[in-house]
Amino acid sequence: MTHSKAAPHASMEMALAAFRQKFPTFEMTQRLDHLRATEYARLDERQQVYLDYTGGGQYADCQLREHLELLRGNVFGNPHSTNPTSQAMTALVERARSYVLDFFKASPDEYEAIFTPNATGALKLVGESYPFGSGGQYLLTFDNHNSVNGIREFAHAEGASVTYVPLEPPDLRVNEAHLQRLLAQGRTGRPNLFAYPAQSNVSGVQHPPTWIAQAQQQGWDVLVDCAAFAPSNRLDLSVWHPDFVPLSFYKMFGYPTGIGCLLARKSALAKLRRPWFSGGTITLSSVLAADTTGVGFYRTPGVAGFEDGTINYLMLPAVEIGLRYLASIGMEMIHERVRCLTGWLLEQLLALRHSNGQPVVRIYGPITTQGRGGTIAFNFYDPVGAVLDCYAMQEEANQCSLSVRSGCFCNPGVREVALGFVREELAACFRNKERMTYEQFLHVIDNQTQGALRVSVGLASNFADVYRLMQFASSFVDRWAPPSDREETSLAPLVEPSFTRVCACGYQDNRLDKNFCPSCGRPLPTVQSTLSEMQPAASQARKGQEQMEGVARV
Repeated sequence: MTHSKAAPHASMEMALAAFRQKFPTFEMTQRLDHLRATEYARLDERQQVYLDYTGGGQYADCQLREHLELLRGNVFGNPHSTNPTSQAMTALVERARSYVLDFFKASPDEYEAIFTPNATGALKLVGESYPFGSGGQYLLTFDNHNSVNGIREFAHAEGASVTYVPLEPPDLRVNEAHLQRLLAQGRTGRPNLFAYPAQSNVSGVQHPPTWIAQAQQQGWDVLVDCAAFAPSNRLDLSVWHPDFVPLSFYKMFGYPTGIGCLLARKSALAKLRRPWFSGGTITLSSVLAADTTGVGFYRTPGVAGFEDGTINYLMLPAVEIGLRYLASIGMEMIHERVRCLTGWLLEQLLALRHSNGQPVVRIYGPITTQGRGGTIAFNFYDPVGAVLDCYAMQEEANQCSLSVRSGCFCNPGVREVALGFVREELAACFRNKERMTYEQFLHVIDNQTQGALRVSVGLASNFADVYRLMQFASSFVDRWAPPSDREETSLAPLVEPSFTRVCACGYQDNRLDKNFCPSCGRPLPTVQSTLSEMQPAASQARKGQEQMEGVARV
């Protein structure tokens, strides 16, 4: 891969001054800079730029100290008993459970908090227990984590229908009118489950909470995946009342891992029918009686009937510690910092241009902070529109101590819409095949772009982090993709085309198989200019490419 020297970037001092002028509310979050220097000092001591908060949060030193002091100063035992150490642990478990409800303003008269291994465990609990059946429906958006997509297997197995609500580029939001038509098809008296994320783990889109009541009024139980939303937004269950809310605590405050939660309305929980029982979920069971009755067990009432085996009890006090830490800061402060840093990043990434005026970056999702969170998915492109391999870009970021993420992020629906995949090509990957290798998959989709880079900011992020990312991104100005990639993915090939399409933003494209503008994300229009109008630009780009490659060889 060859490249030229990046365009000079403003000094950090100048950039910070301009940033503060553009985002004056950032000053209200100064306390987080103090916490960055004290509770998260390891990031700067090790010169790490952490930009993967959607993947997992960072823990504060005080969280570790408080939890370790609790363990050192007490003797705890398995809570499934009545001995002194068990009772001491049970009290802390129930205190943590109560604080979870309090933090999310979930009335204990309406909601239960069920501890799970993670958000995926919470989703599996709903999927395996929801009373899908013939005539039932599972409705979900294209924008969903694979753990939500996976519930469709339980629905299929029970004879329920599965319907996806599509997304519309470039913002990758749902068409509200289309959604309302599908919600209106809810069948009275039948099991209807509607699932969507409060915030996309890829595009950062925040889908409307107003859907909750709209769906419930039409007979749907509503599952809202809040794993990506909760770390930097206020989740208030006294205002919104979804039936099921899966969460992962490590995404919120970094420590502990291995504990998630399902917040469930008691009315919805009563509908669930668990397909098995285990230690901890029953009050009484029999082997001999099971031979006679085919049942032979009594399930424990309440949340204990949904918590399989021994919960991660020694770590549960750390959940309360983490939530109290967030409460001491204020979710509004965290939200505002994330909004400001995200807004600056979006503007800076979109402003990057090659010498020929073509964009360096294409963002998948909203390009403003309106109705979005702090997650940004994007790809780098070379001067003629050839995508730079996201996995190679990940490796370069690693060398710069930048923690970003590459791939499809367990959200195939967003990837397929954003990258313009064709339904029939994808269907061929799964038809009459027991297994397909990654290489075979690339062959079927003709080696088209199959992933992106993702950055996300959070509680401990500061301006220096996003500035470092922009320094890295600026190094791709006038960089060319390897010849093989350029031939396969060029959006404006240097071979003689037979037509030219011009987007409203000015971007020119000569490929019929590209559906969306890499600059602004709009759907590309039909032919608007002739080959002769594009030829000078193509010739100039070819000359510049040859000159740069000649310099690289020297």
